[in-house]
Amino acid sequence: MRKPLMAGNWKMNKTVSEAVSVVKALKGAVTGVLDVEILVCPAFTALYEVNNEIKGSNINLGAQNLFWEAKGAFTGEISTAMIRDAGCSYVIVGHSERRQYFGETDETVNKKTKAALAADITPIVCVGETLKEREDNATFSVIEKQVRNGLADITLQQASLTVIAYEPVWAIGTGKTATPDQAQEVHSFIRKIYAQMYKESAEKVRILYGGSVNPGNVSDLMKKSDIDGGLVGGASLEAESFTKLVKYSK
Repeated sequence: MRKPLMAGNWKMNKTVSEAVSVVKALKGAVTGVLDVEILVCPAFTALYEVNNEIKGSNINLGAQNLFWEAKGAFTGEISTAMIRDAGCSYVIVGHSERRQYFGETDETVNKKTKAALAADITPIVCVGETLKEREDNATFSVIEKQVRNGLADITLQQASLTVIAYEPVWAIGTGKTATPDQAQEVHSFIRKIYAQMYKESAEKVRILYGGSVNPGNVSDLMKKSDIDGGLVGGASLEAESFTKLVKYSK
């Protein structure tokens, strides 16, 4: 049985004090929630203070990115040791905004995924098609390429620990959401590809849906058999709305 994961990707939002304020309120609101894993991914600058606030709670901490080298002359980059030191147990890898604005490729996603796993940090590997690719009926070929190339050469054990996030690019920050059936169709396809690559790990891997997840649509999405949680943007920025996602009605 896969435990649902609700992950908040705060993107480039929240100062340190604002981030701490949100998790302080969230911590009180989700006390006692044991059937859903809760994760917040603030900006790098807020990681340390957010970690101090959530210590001893049921909220986990993740980073939004990392670099694959351990250290060196890589100005502006952050290593696995640095995010672990700040308290992170998760990291988002290959988000579509990273691919779109900062040149992320399947190759760099693979390097970052392997670096995270080697450091005992759980990667949340993002895949998803653009609107044009969906309209051209290329969704499945795009997703298969991203999964196969982005996760190449990881072990069976690592494959079961990795988290995948399906984020249709056309639904991120647009207010548009894939229907539960559309999302389930792609999630099921990802699990089948995973089974070809990593056999029994396919039943263990959690596949999240991302793309304008909100309190109004989360329950219908979570009723689908291959949707194991959400990678949430805007709706995770305030404690009240994120709490509603964590406590979605089953």
